[in-house]
Amino acid sequence: MPSNPVVSPLLLDLIGVFAFALSGGLVAVRKRLDLFGVLVLAGATGLGGGVLRDLLIGVTPPLGISDWRLVATALAAGLVTFVYHPGVERLSRLVKVLDAVGLALFAVGGALLALARPGIPPLAAIIVGTITAVGGGALRDVLVGQVPEVLRRELYALPALLGSTIVVVAYHVGFISPLVVWGSAALVFGIRMVAIVLHLNAPQPFRLGDPR
Repeated sequence: MPSNPVVSPLLLDLIGVFAFALSGGLVAVRKRLDLFGVLVLAGATGLGGGVLRDLLIGVTPPLGISDWRLVATALAAGLVTFVYHPGVERLSRLVKVLDAVGLALFAVGGALLALARPGIPPLAAIIVGTITAVGGGALRDVLVGQVPEVLRRELYALPALLGSTIVVVAYHVGFISPLVVWGSAALVFGIRMVAIVLHLNAPQPFRLGDPR
């Protein structure tokens, strides 16, 4: 078994933070928040999942509030959306695409970072990866007063769970490689985008009065 992940979790974090923070900034612009509100929502979206991850695996203080590179990346994404929103706001699907990018990178990155910590069992690493992926988007939605995407829309948590599982299993059987890591991220992104386009959802309970 490899002693260390083969792809830098920091690299995955930086790209994922920027993508998620852009989606949070765009949502803030749509909600007509001011500059401070845009930066707060971008930061919460980009860094929230990572903070939850670090708290779960015992990294204190969390990198999302202690690593200036992550904080600067989130704030930069917020500024980009605030300044250029007249152009990007018209791209209605952009938020979902960016959200899917962040979901994919955080799922595999969160699992890798959990694997790098001693004593973290495989199941816990999978759960940590999934929570890392969905945490920022859920926090974003709660802050703007809407039901989180993970609870109501097309397949969201399940692709992240699948990506985290592939990475953890590959790591423990000794087949982890950059190809596996990036391939898993691409798979998560692809499933999420297909789910958006085709409106694929996880099973839902029958509503009262629906025929069985």
